[in-house]
Amino acid sequence: MVEMKIDANEIKGKKDMVQKYADFIKEKTNADVTNNSNTITVKGEGPAVAKKYLRILTKKFLHKYELIDAYRVIADKNENTLQIKERKLNEED
Repeated sequence: MVEMKIDANEIKGKKDMVQKYADFIKEKTNADVTNNSNTITVKGEGPAVAKKYLRILTKKFLHKYELIDAYRVIADKNENTLQIKERKLNEED
C-alpha cells in the first residue's frame, strides 16, 4: 500500500477548492482519498498512486479551474509528498 500526501495549503483561499481537488483525485485514481483540512492523503496500489501520475493529475486539475497560471506543483525528492505552491509573479514596470 502506497501513501502519498499532497499539501494544498496555498489554495485554501479559494472556496471549496481543496474539497473539489480531493474529489477529482478520488474519481481519477479510485484510491482511498482523505482530506484533513488542507492536506490530502491518497492511499492505494499500482500506477494510479504514483507520484508522477498524481503530479500530472494535479496539473490537469489546476488547468481545469484556470489556476495553472497562479499555482505550480512541486514534488519532494525524499518523501512521498507533493506541494501546490503559489507562483511568484514578476511585476514588470
